[in-house]
Amino acid sequence: MMEWPDLEELKQVLNLGEDNTDWDLTLEPILASAIRKVEHDVGIWDLYEDLPDDALSRAALRMAELMALRPESASEADKDPVYRFHLFGHRKRFGIG
Repeated sequence: MMEWPDLEELKQVLNLGEDNTDWDLTLEPILASAIRKVEHDVGIWDLYEDLPDDALSRAALRMAELMALRPESASEADKDPVYRFHLFGHRKRFGIG
């Protein structure tokens, strides 16, 4: 099992230096939001029992990258093929209709 990505991983993906702390206050809530988005997309997520695996961790990192780079299109970010690939097979709840 993995853990959710941390701020340093997101900074690496965004090509920000580890010593660059100028964006920390902006990126921390983006990363938290991306993790929450993955939990929501999975469906029935128990904060005390469920842990992310490699794919869910990477999905959260990808979602955070998309939210940071293109915040205006965040509502469409779940259609990103890379995000969907990482999320594949993890959904516990499906929409009806």
